Amino acid sequence: MDPMFESDRSVIDVQGVAQLITSLQRRGYEVAGPALRDGAIACEIIHKLEDLPEGWTDEQAPGRYRVKHRDDGALFGYSVGPQSWKKFLHPPELQLVELRRDGAGFQTIKNQGDPRRFAFLGVRPCELAAIAVQDRVFQGGRFSEPHYAGRRNRVFIVAVHCTQAGPNCFCASMGAGPRACAGFDLALTELIDGSRHVFIVESGTRAGAELLEELHATPAPPELRQQAEESVRRASLQTRQMDTTGIRDLLYENFDHPEWDNVAGRCLSCANCTMVCPTCFCTTVDDASEVTGECAGRWRRWDSCFTQSFSYIHGGSVRTSAKSRFRQWMTHKLASWIDQFGTSGCVGCGRCITWCPVGIDITEEIRAIRGSAAHTTPI
Repeated sequence: MDPMFESDRSVIDVQGVAQLITSLQRRGYEVAGPALRDGAIACEIIHKLEDLPEGWTDEQAPGRYRVKHRDDGALFGYSVGPQSWKKFLHPPELQLVELRRDGAGFQTIKNQGDPRRFAFLGVRPCELAAIAVQDRVFQGGRFSEPHYAGRRNRVFIVAVHCTQAGPNCFCASMGAGPRACAGFDLALTELIDGSRHVFIVESGTRAGAELLEELHATPAPPELRQQAEESVRRASLQTRQMDTTGIRDLLYENFDHPEWDNVAGRCLSCANCTMVCPTCFCTTVDDASEVTGECAGRWRRWDSCFTQSFSYIHGGSVRTSAKSRFRQWMTHKLASWIDQFGTSGCVGCGRCITWCPVGIDITEEIRAIRGSAAHTTPI
C-alpha cells in the first residue's frame, strides 16, 4: 500500500467481484484465489466467480480441519486453509539449472524466471504480514533472491479483511490482523445482511484505484462503513492469544526449560508446521539426471528444520533429537528471527496448530515456558 495514497470506501456486489476477476485477467494477470479442493479451501488458479468457495467455511481445532456448508452465500467465509500464497512466490519445487548433452560437452540452461503475472484474490491480513516477512528475508538484505523478486514485483494483491476469527487464530496478538493496513492494491470487507450481500472496497495503490474505476462501484454509505468496521473489530476478539512481551529474551534464557522435553515427547518431527507456515523458507538443493545421461538438473525444494538431515554437516547432523529440532524451530521463529530480520517470524495464522497431527499449540508452549522461567544454559 502506498503510504501517500488515501482511498474512499466504495461498494460492489457479488457481480462486482466477478467483474474484478475479469478485469484482472484482461490486464494480463493469472488470478489465484481460494477454491474448494480435496476437502480443503486451498489457494488455486481460478477463472471465474464460481470457482470461489461460495457458501463454505472451515472448522479448525488443534490437529483438526474440516470444511462444511454455511447458511449463506459468503465467498470468503472461512479463516485460512492449509496453503498460503508462499506456494506462488516461493514455490515448493524450482528447477535452478538444466544441463543438456551437446556433443562432447554440455549446454547450461539457467532458469530465467517465471514470466507470469499473478493476482492474488482473498489474501488475509495475516498472510499480507507473512508476505511482508518474506519480502525482508528474500529482498531486504544486501542480496535479493531473483526468483522470488521476479514473481513478487509483478503481483497484484486483493486483500480481504477478516470478519470472523477461527478458533486457532491469534493474529491480533502478533499485530497482523484482523484488518489489513498495508501491502494491498485493493481490500474487500464482505458483508451479508439479510438479502444484501455486498463488499466494501478500498484502494491501497494507484493501480488498485484505476482498476476499481472499472467496477462501477458506488460510494459506501456511513452505515455500511460502520457495519464493516464493527465486523472487523469483532474478529479481533480472539480466544487464542500469545503474550509477546520480551519473547526474544524469554526463549534465549530458557534453553534448558523442561517444557522442551515435554513437547518433544509428543512431536512427530513430521514437518507439517513448517510446510503450512506462510513464512518458513528453508530449502534443500538436489541434483538429478536422466537414466540416458542426456540431461541433468539442479532443483531447489522446500525442506524443514524438523528433518534430521537438514542440520547435517561433515560428520553428522547437529540436531539429532526431536527436542533440539522443535526448540530450534520455535526459538528461530519467535526470537532469533528478530535478530536476523527485525521482526517475528510468526503472524498468528494458526496453521501450525491446525495441521499438527498431535495438536501442539505454539501459544500454549510459550505460556508454559513463561509460567516457570528461567532455565538458562549459555549457547
